[in-house]
Amino acid sequence: MRALFRILRLIMASRPGVMLRGALLGVVVLLAGVALLGLSGWFITAAAAAGLVGAGAVFDVFRPAAAVRMLALGRTAARYGERLLTHDATLRALTDLRALLLRHLSQAPHDRLVRLRGALALNRLMADVDALDAIPLRFALPILSALVAHLVSFAALVLLVDLRVAVWVVATYLIAAGAILIWAARTADKPSRRVERARQAFRARLIDLLRARDDLAVYGRLGDQRETVLDADRRRGAERARLDRTERFAGALLAMTGTLVVAGALLLGAWLVRAGVFQAPVAALGVFMALALAESIAPLRRTAAEMGRMSDAARRVEHSLVPDAGPAPGQGETTPAAGAPAIELERVCFSRGAAGAPVLNGFSLCVMPGQTVALEGPSGRGKSTLLLILAGLLTPQGGTARVLGHSVDAWSPPALRRHLALLPQRSALMSGSIREALSLACPDLPDSAAWEVLRAVCLEQTIRAKGGLDWRLGEAGVGLSGGEQRRLALARVLLRRPDVLLLDEPTEGLDAETAMRVLTGLRGYLPGAAILIASHNATERAWAGATICVG
Repeated sequence: MRALFRILRLIMASRPGVMLRGALLGVVVLLAGVALLGLSGWFITAAAAAGLVGAGAVFDVFRPAAAVRMLALGRTAARYGERLLTHDATLRALTDLRALLLRHLSQAPHDRLVRLRGALALNRLMADVDALDAIPLRFALPILSALVAHLVSFAALVLLVDLRVAVWVVATYLIAAGAILIWAARTADKPSRRVERARQAFRARLIDLLRARDDLAVYGRLGDQRETVLDADRRRGAERARLDRTERFAGALLAMTGTLVVAGALLLGAWLVRAGVFQAPVAALGVFMALALAESIAPLRRTAAEMGRMSDAARRVEHSLVPDAGPAPGQGETTPAAGAPAIELERVCFSRGAAGAPVLNGFSLCVMPGQTVALEGPSGRGKSTLLLILAGLLTPQGGTARVLGHSVDAWSPPALRRHLALLPQRSALMSGSIREALSLACPDLPDSAAWEVLRAVCLEQTIRAKGGLDWRLGEAGVGLSGGEQRRLALARVLLRRPDVLLLDEPTEGLDAETAMRVLTGLRGYLPGAAILIASHNATERAWAGATICVG
């Protein structure tokens, strides 16, 4: 529950004024409903009593009728305004929350990021945020409005009817309905969580089926994957049915509570009328107000049924909202040191896991501006790890890594990114135009600069033949070959014009002639940059000015 209330505070704080106005309108809706039904009951009973005693001709029907119309119209307008304000504020708050979560996710440690399956992580994040809209809309605001409406109604019943009627109506509703809702929340807790897990499993398996359908068909596993999707859907349906039974039973109990309260108010009112405490129209006022208050309780059964799902989502979202790490002591606007090596590693050590074998053990290296160095060695011996350490994505257990004269951890991330760029072994392209793909690195990219960088990586003619900068890629770069996708990702990195360029197998998938042309164009585009390449390619090692063995 603590996570739920923390997320609620975060959502409410996003648009506090709008939320407050929406909450006030929600209270107005309930109170207008109570007043409307109470006044209508009093009006009908009073008019009937006047007719029975022959005073119908002088009974004032106009003012009560006008008040009934005013309350009906006001209630409708307040309901519209409440929905408009609270839903708009909630959706905007959740939009901000999604952006905040994605920002935190992008700043997660590299080891965590490489274990994420992007589509599934995004699907989980979006589903959790979607579940959070119920916290203000079906949990906090309805409960707050119901409590305020009951308190105001209690005061009105004391003033207009009788203390005994007020205590019966309000106390019975709050005690009985509270007990029913607590029981429903506890009973529905596990089914609610299971429904959400099954829903997530269904989505994940369906994504796998759609994305890998061609491979599954080739290996004859399409039917098996389809069955796993249907199995998750069946589990979701079974848990949903169980949850619905709990919700319906809670609704029936709440309806019985409303019937009990109204019947009790009717009997108590009749007894007080016989005792001469008040007249029949006043008794009717109490009965109909009790009937109207049921409206504030009935919707909460849905809230109780979704408490498990909301709590789970709130815990996961809160766990993801780790505060942004500010610059560490000594991190400021670091600038390159004049005359210093571009890259300097001194006895760097790194191991994976608490008891893992060392990947790097006392490795040292120095690369000056304008120099190109290739790292060679068997897979898994630390070439990519060295690049990640220099990029600030991994922290060595020993030794020192310096970039442009300063320790990597002395640079603030934005400052380091201005001077250093990394092309990892696996880079991603998204659906969109060539211009949009390049603009990720340079938002205000002029066409001339785009063609210049495409020329440097030997993609100019290919892109012109396909339709130019506005030609659109499919999902994950579909439309280009593997080598062309790699070169487009390289072009995007070059647009940063870094002082230090880290490349992990940049010409993978290219023939030797094309690879040499790309590497030559790369150096021509960045003549003064220090370039460090993790390479398995003989062409890359032959092009580099020096080759160092790792491992």
